[in-house]
Amino acid sequence: MFPEFENFGNDISELFECSNATPIRCRGGIGYKCCFCTEEYPDSADLKRHNMEQHDNTTKSGLIKGKYVSSYLVKLDITGLLCTLCKQGMNTVDDLIDHLITVHGKSLHRNIKNYILPFKFEGEELRCIICYSLFNRFKVLQEHMSTHFRNYICNECDAGFVTRTILLNHIKCHQTGLFKCDHCTKTYNTMRKKRAHERLVHIHGSKLNKCGYCNEKFDRYQKREEHLVKVHGVRSVTFKCQACDKMFVSQRALRDHTKRDHLMERQHTCTVCDMKFFRQSEVTKHMVKHTGVRKFQCEVCLKSYGRRNTLREHMRIHTNDRRFKCEHCGQAFVQKCSWRGHMRAKHGEQV
Repeated sequence: MFPEFENFGNDISELFECSNATPIRCRGGIGYKCCFCTEEYPDSADLKRHNMEQHDNTTKSGLIKGKYVSSYLVKLDITGLLCTLCKQGMNTVDDLIDHLITVHGKSLHRNIKNYILPFKFEGEELRCIICYSLFNRFKVLQEHMSTHFRNYICNECDAGFVTRTILLNHIKCHQTGLFKCDHCTKTYNTMRKKRAHERLVHIHGSKLNKCGYCNEKFDRYQKREEHLVKVHGVRSVTFKCQACDKMFVSQRALRDHTKRDHLMERQHTCTVCDMKFFRQSEVTKHMVKHTGVRKFQCEVCLKSYGRRNTLREHMRIHTNDRRFKCEHCGQAFVQKCSWRGHMRAKHGEQV
């Protein structure tokens, strides 16, 4: 566990003054938020440009007194990292610190690197710069960084966390007792289960996808994307398959589609029945048929399922997410199989 860093403020200000490293407050509804003002940008490169052009060193030094580093942690974009004193390129925060000390005589403390979460934004993919794992959301990438920056350790389960605040929030999951829902009469034996219930049933309901511009919520990610294009004029980027004309929201999705559906790549084999799959994760899901293990438990009603997707579909019951609607009579269903049965029995259609 790292002690509080007395020289943190001075050292981080020095890094801001001597490099183009850009601190990120968080990833909001519209994009990456500036630490020094209220601006936010969908593209991290625009935030970096804004940071360098709109905020001087006096403004940046004020960050150390603000709430964004109160827990001694800075999320830092080091894409295209440069020493602004001599314009030399750097690959890592370690390289920058070493360069500033040895070449420019700056009195930095090398352990400041333990209080910085470094990110690089190169291309459309989000990758961890340490292990190169790929992520689809910045929030998930942030959470992943705890595996590399184990600054604070949970004594109960040995899980590591980048800040003391995150550790303290985690410790609550180990506390048991009687926790009553603030909105209804249901009770749970852990605070985590209670909060999961409140979030799913009472707070968010079925609308978990929020627009960052007007805060309108949608029950599907696709509806939110359509709303962004139609209402706010956000450019929709799609990639077209040249073989079957299907459209995809990312180059990676198109590449996977091509390998799976057109090149028929199946490199992963089940050790029990020899079925082949495109991904190892598909083998893991398939193995449930052989093992019968149900490790995904609903935190609301405690039912267990063999697959995460099945649990996710089950959660629609608690949120009353009736996304499958009959176009003839308007009746809506939680599960697709129920909708298909209705279409077949009531309207004579096979769907």
